[in-house]
Amino acid sequence: MPYLTHAFRTLIGLLLRRPILGTCVIPLLPDGSIVLVRRRDNGLWGLPGGIVDWGEDVMTAASRELQEEAGLATLELDRLVGLYSKPGRDPRFHSVCVTLAVRVEGEPYAADPREILEARAFSVETLPWTQLCHDHRDHLNDFLNGKTVLA
Repeated sequence: MPYLTHAFRTLIGLLLRRPILGTCVIPLLPDGSIVLVRRRDNGLWGLPGGIVDWGEDVMTAASRELQEEAGLATLELDRLVGLYSKPGRDPRFHSVCVTLAVRVEGEPYAADPREILEARAFSVETLPWTQLCHDHRDHLNDFLNGKTVLA
């Protein structure tokens, strides 16, 4: 019985004390604008994205989250922007985020009003830099500077 207790504790530790894998999407409309969503939980702007579900690859998760949050369809991957893994980058939990820039089509809207207040296209000049959530400023800066990062 002590072996089962130890095995159970080890299993729980493996499941609950590991970073969560997520994805962020930099959606690029044909006119070059970037779509951001305004989050209901904090009122700040951010990149569409979320947690990769069990049995799902990162690109599928990114496309699903983009559709669920901003109502946009993914046309193609533009490029990998980076892998962001610093503890504390997301104030809710330790997450590792794979950020992708993708070419999209459609008109952005708040597809999930339980999570998203608004979805809007911004030119690079009008991005709300002082109102971005988490570390999304870093993601956008890295994208605009042509970087691919491991941070």
